[in-house]
Amino acid sequence: MRDRIGDRLLVATHNQGKLEEIAALLEPFGVTVVGANEMGLPEPVEDGTTFVENARIKAHAAAKATGLPALSDDSGIEVDALDKAPGVYTADWSETPSGRDFVMAMTKTHDLLVEKGAPEPWTARFCCTLVLAFPDGEDLVFPGVMEGRVTWPMRGDQGHGYDPIFVPAGYDKTFGEMDRWKKNEISHRADAFRKLVEGCFGHDAA
Repeated sequence: MRDRIGDRLLVATHNQGKLEEIAALLEPFGVTVVGANEMGLPEPVEDGTTFVENARIKAHAAAKATGLPALSDDSGIEVDALDKAPGVYTADWSETPSGRDFVMAMTKTHDLLVEKGAPEPWTARFCCTLVLAFPDGEDLVFPGVMEGRVTWPMRGDQGHGYDPIFVPAGYDKTFGEMDRWKKNEISHRADAFRKLVEGCFGHDAA
């Protein structure tokens, strides 16, 4: 599998922070990461109804356009008392005419829980699905999960998205209160990456 990836991997994201995080994770394996912006790729329409469908859309579009193996992820938060919403629509809940407003999205999440009279703890999880697609149309899927709960009010200004209302299992701080690198060690994305590394690189880490 290492031979199929080669030494250059396209990460199908326009998010610079996510690109840097992935580049750091792959550095020990001698893989150079290039982002979608650098390759001049547009953002494809993500019209899937699951994390894996949306991740596949992005990964295959990038691999087809560049001829490089392409890695993408789709992620979000599932709140059990809201029937696992927002789930795949996590980012959509934050959309406004002027851009994404995650304070609004977190407030909406809390207000819906209160309206439903959902008893605490409000169990939830962050999910991440990584898809590694190859130019020949094949792909590999690596799902990751971080269990936890929703808390209120919002706490912390680190991270992004819904991090200030999510407390990971086994911790008393929200992702928004955690050091960025600590969060990256235990997150849903880290879980998915551990599976990718094992599946693609075995124990070749330096």
